[in-house]
Amino acid sequence: MSIQMVLLPVFVQVGLTFALLIGVVFGRRKASVSGEARSPDIALGEFELPLLFYALIALALPLRHADLFIVLMSWVFVVTRFAHAGILASSDKSGPRSTVWLAGVLVLLAMWIYFALKMLLLI
Repeated sequence: MSIQMVLLPVFVQVGLTFALLIGVVFGRRKASVSGEARSPDIALGEFELPLLFYALIALALPLRHADLFIVLMSWVFVVTRFAHAGILASSDKSGPRSTVWLAGVLVLLAMWIYFALKMLLLI
């Protein structure tokens, strides 16, 4: 697998994270200024999941364990994050958003388990 193919979903996810962060900052600031939201309601602590993704890729690449499974699952994870962002931006319905978030968590968990097994058991 080429380095470019491995890094492309990471770059896409980084772009999405920054776009969401900027959008959320402006949206929540507007809500705060207008009085629609209180300060505790505008916390920006919802970006932990991508950090786990970045860390996995940052480890898998130099260790040469970013194989086809990791790349494909990376794309699946990024798609779940786009779906989560779309629901958050359009309707913010907690049910579908939670389902998509959980799908992303499970994909990322599978990636970490696979990576750990490859590293520890050398499969």
